[in-house]
Amino acid sequence: MITTDLANVQAATPVSEPSTIVVKIGTSSLTQGALGKLALATIASLVETLSHLQQSGYRVILVSSGAVGVGCARLGLKERPRTMAMKQAVAAVGQGRLMRVYDDMFTTLGQPMAQVLLTRTDLVQRSRYVNSYRTFRQLLQLGVIPVVNENDTVAVEELKFGDNDTLSAQVASLVGADWLFLLTDVQQLYSADPRYNDDAEPIYIVDKVEQLADLQVGDRGSQWGTGGMVTKIEAARIATTAGVRTVITEGKHPENLLKILSGEALGTQFSAQPRPANARKRWIAHGLMPAGKLYLDSGAVRAISQGGKSLLAAGITEIEGEFERQDAVQLYGPNGQEVARGIVNYDHTELQKIQGHRSEEIAHILGYDGAETVIHRDNLVVHMA
Repeated sequence: MITTDLANVQAATPVSEPSTIVVKIGTSSLTQGALGKLALATIASLVETLSHLQQSGYRVILVSSGAVGVGCARLGLKERPRTMAMKQAVAAVGQGRLMRVYDDMFTTLGQPMAQVLLTRTDLVQRSRYVNSYRTFRQLLQLGVIPVVNENDTVAVEELKFGDNDTLSAQVASLVGADWLFLLTDVQQLYSADPRYNDDAEPIYIVDKVEQLADLQVGDRGSQWGTGGMVTKIEAARIATTAGVRTVITEGKHPENLLKILSGEALGTQFSAQPRPANARKRWIAHGLMPAGKLYLDSGAVRAISQGGKSLLAAGITEIEGEFERQDAVQLYGPNGQEVARGIVNYDHTELQKIQGHRSEEIAHILGYDGAETVIHRDNLVVHMA
């Protein structure tokens, strides 16, 4: 259900216990004017709000954009760099300045902070994923606010998060956060782009992200940013399926976080879905980058989604993409909807030979013994309906 009438919005239950909060603020909220200079008043309000939450017992993580925008301002550039090398160089210039501003402001309030730079590989490789989790956990136990950004200076295009909306959702999933706040340049999500459509209605509650499939949203609104409402909706999908309640709200008023946590219906709130059973399942669902797709018949879909079974070769009807053993793949039902993700025991050439066949036929077809299952249920994450 999507709620667009504020009168029908029930007051949210105030947070009774301190919980883990991930806050992402975009470049459009951090900067002002055509030259991308820092909006110091907004940053000061953000720092004050996050420090208050931390000192009230919440565990807080900030995902901050702005390194490229700040770098452009320091170098006097009039537009965002287009080449990878230039982006990386400008990000290196801006990141230090951005962290200096954060550190000065947090220090004034007596709140320790830490810089954490991540690349996509840090969450794809299992050992680095676990290490990242342990680092975040230790920082939060120490009462430190981690300030996270993508390591733009060294990240290569094919292994980038692409935008900090996605990064924040991945971090929220990694740490098992309770809330993800996506701070942007609009008050909330609308039924249409309010800049061009006077009939656009504000959206207050979204039970499932899939309900927004037909929503028309605009592209990124700032020349210095990389995201937009499309990436925020995708971030909400990642976070909510990991069990994280997600809110899109205006970044110019960070103090609204306190009101939302007190139960006020501000911004657009996305309901959290049932959380995967363990951290490994969250890693499979959201940390790994799918390398291919498997299409299943209705019997296989029922077996894995309702029966808790492993995926067998007999239920596979079509294979798409090139992948190796132990790669992640997406699983689709006959209706074309994604139903699960998992780690395969066979590469794409082997699966093309054994798809549709019974497990006892695999050794004869391949000429050697293989796993009975294509994806074992321990390596399978089913999307809840």
